[in-house]
Amino acid sequence: MDVAGKIKELAESKLSDPAHFVVDVRYNDRQRPAKLMVILDGDKGVTIDACAQLSRELSKLLDEMDLIPDAYMLEVSTPGLDHPLKLKRQYVKNVGRGFKVHLLNKQIVQGRLESADDSRIVIEEQMKNATKAAATKMTEITYENIERAFVMVSFK
Repeated sequence: MDVAGKIKELAESKLSDPAHFVVDVRYNDRQRPAKLMVILDGDKGVTIDACAQLSRELSKLLDEMDLIPDAYMLEVSTPGLDHPLKLKRQYVKNVGRGFKVHLLNKQIVQGRLESADDSRIVIEEQMKNATKAAATKMTEITYENIERAFVMVSFK
């Protein structure tokens, strides 16, 4: 197992709330000091206090284990708007929100995430026909066909 995989395992073991989950771990030892980034999310969001607690516990554990021998910077944060979804659990959490999905065939599907389960998502797309009347279309997409997907922010 690589360093990032081991750190993800350690971070998950230190989560005190079962609704929280580790989305990603990025470790870059090519810069000095090395940078370790842990992306944390939750079924109902994550507070800054939860990020800080995980950061303290993970830092202590990493120092005790000497898993990263040189100096490093540790950052624990939530996924930003520019961070694509990685886990099925994130899709379920965001049902009802606006989505932009880039498919492997280079198509882009945009609309409201209607549903998400273990095998697929359903996007409700707003379509305009020749009379400019609004209509909706339900598009089912399996996870295997998704290249990347983002939650869209609405300022309405």
